Amino acid sequence: MSSKPFPPQNPAPENPVRSVCVFCASSDNVPEIYKTAAADLGRLCAQEGWQVVYGGAHSGLMGLLADNALAAGGEVVGVIPEFLKNRERAHSGVSRLYTTKDMHERQQKMAELSDAFVVLPGGLGTLAEFFEVLTWKQVGLHDKPIALMDIGGHWGPLEQMIGQVAAQGFMYQNPENLYTILKTVEEVKNFLHTKA
Repeated sequence: MSSKPFPPQNPAPENPVRSVCVFCASSDNVPEIYKTAAADLGRLCAQEGWQVVYGGAHSGLMGLLADNALAAGGEVVGVIPEFLKNRERAHSGVSRLYTTKDMHERQQKMAELSDAFVVLPGGLGTLAEFFEVLTWKQVGLHDKPIALMDIGGHWGPLEQMIGQVAAQGFMYQNPENLYTILKTVEEVKNFLHTKA
């Protein structure tokens, strides 16, 4: 029996990044450091020619991401469930807005439209989105890059928890093969260029 906790991974196939799915919060009541990161990430995607795919809301980090990408000349695609269109105020100014019947269809549509995933600080919805694409990657449903933006140490406890889950044998892949922790928008730029 091998002493290594995880089997060796085959090199990932070339995966050009043209469209980036960003998971983030619709809340406005968050620290400025997260708002700045969302705005900067939106501008970066536009400057690099990456289409932004996101949850379709006009408020919170979602709105800042979309508004700044659009202002910089980027293309933004929103995907929002019917029941959230009023609650989260669907963004009327995006390049395209898809309305789905529920959260599950929203997640699937966002994944289909994207070549990579970037996870900004967020709450339960953002965590649900992250864990779903992470699980899909672990079981081989996709091999798209996933970046967790640990702005201000927001995701530190999550990283520790995932490390504990892996150390206790509940994961059959090394977490480092599934996602990458990044601290700045510049690191996101470099990370996605290595995948292009």
